[in-house]
Amino acid sequence: MVMAAGLGTRMRPLTDDRPKALVEVGGRALADWTLDALARAGVSDAVVNIHHFADRMRAHLANRHGAPRIHISDETDQLLETGGGLVKAAPLLGADPVFVANIDAFWVDESGAELARLADGFDARVMDFRLLLARKGNLLGLEGAGDFAVLEGGRLVRFAHAPDGAEPLFYAGVQIMHPRVLAGWPCEPFSTNRIWDKALSAGRITGQVMDAFWMHVGDPNARDAAENRLASGA
Repeated sequence: MVMAAGLGTRMRPLTDDRPKALVEVGGRALADWTLDALARAGVSDAVVNIHHFADRMRAHLANRHGAPRIHISDETDQLLETGGGLVKAAPLLGADPVFVANIDAFWVDESGAELARLADGFDARVMDFRLLLARKGNLLGLEGAGDFAVLEGGRLVRFAHAPDGAEPLFYAGVQIMHPRVLAGWPCEPFSTNRIWDKALSAGRITGQVMDAFWMHVGDPNARDAAENRLASGA
């Protein structure tokens, strides 16, 4: 699942005539960077939710070639945020674990496909989510104290509740989710954080710290920084 329905307000003026998913970095749309990363991890089918400039998104996705095959979850009538968007897309996702990726999560793989490593560590018997995480010194585009910490045994906790000395880690915009977690949630606007909190309390979320340098391309300055990093070959 590729989350591409947002309004992209922080990316203005680059989103005055297009959705954030079609803002380009290095000459390629953010949506294509994400879909191509999923293809490298073996994904054959991807659900993409759309809302802002929906017709332009449909046209762009229709012109893609190769994997993954695209299925549209249409939110043009109502923007459902991350949680509601997943609930609406649930009939298209099937019953097996799926990647869920934000289009503003950007990196260049260095030591093998980060998404393949994330999938290798997912165990549906004991996990509902496995999150891709970035270290504070190995990213750009985000600031703050961190989102999560890893406890003994590999499960995650919100960093605000972590023990002293825990390493702060940032959610890197990609996760593996078992669709069973969507049962019973309403098809209305709400954040995935509500579903995460339930899974965190049950100890059913783990994380994978990425090796590659991660970039959150959430505003024009971050887009320019990502372009500069690509151009420098760093």
